[in-house]
Amino acid sequence: MSQSKKKREIPRFSNPIIETHCHLDYLKEDSLEETINKAKDVGIEKFITISVSPNNLDTALEIAKNNESIYCTQGIHPHEAKDWSEEVEKKIREQAKYQKCLAIGEIGLDYHYTKSPKEDQLEAFDKQLTIAGEMDLPVVIHSRDAEEDTIKILTKHLGSLKKRGVIHSFTSSLELAQFAIDNGFYLGFNGIITFKNAQNVRDALEITPIDKILLETDSPFLTPIPFRGNENSPKYLPLVAQKMAEVKALPIEELLSQVYKNSFCLFSFS
Repeated sequence: MSQSKKKREIPRFSNPIIETHCHLDYLKEDSLEETINKAKDVGIEKFITISVSPNNLDTALEIAKNNESIYCTQGIHPHEAKDWSEEVEKKIREQAKYQKCLAIGEIGLDYHYTKSPKEDQLEAFDKQLTIAGEMDLPVVIHSRDAEEDTIKILTKHLGSLKKRGVIHSFTSSLELAQFAIDNGFYLGFNGIITFKNAQNVRDALEITPIDKILLETDSPFLTPIPFRGNENSPKYLPLVAQKMAEVKALPIEELLSQVYKNSFCLFSFS
């Protein structure tokens, strides 16, 4: 077998892995059944498919209802905050009662693209944090180029947000990382940690205690090296775990065992 082919293999570890953040309804390369089967072949045990807009709240829920190993969230992404309404809030509240809905998300702030006005983002974020607190659910947070406001609004909700949550796809400052760690949040890391120019993300991973780390792909986005150019998929999660263990200078079995526990600590899998 050639060296180049070896480098493109997906490792299979003995420890089970939980995919804590993916968008299964966005994947196009394989059918949902094929996607799940390929992931299970490399040890992925459970999946959380994340809702991001009023248009896929129902879809995420239906995928979870119809697949034993799949769970979901309910919430809208900051890009879609302009579409926040009383009707959307009502739907999120109602559908988040379903047993397999594990969190409110993906919610937060994104000032990099500002596809929704900042005022709308702040309002939607604030109201969804309120929902999470009232329903005793954790949150899945997106924060990009918005560290100051993210810290400010999370600080406001710390008293009611008992189950905290995760800042997913962490690419922000060490200041936000430390705030999250100090206040009981988890940080989610994905294929970005394999990118050559992502030393800042590896620096954040280095300072994150192992009991505050979650594994994710954010598929179909952010495919890890050496599969850049392909659609991302949960089957690539072992590559993220492998790089994570390297950065943390830990045996892969030790890292996977702890991260698996972390996933159960944050999310109430039934």
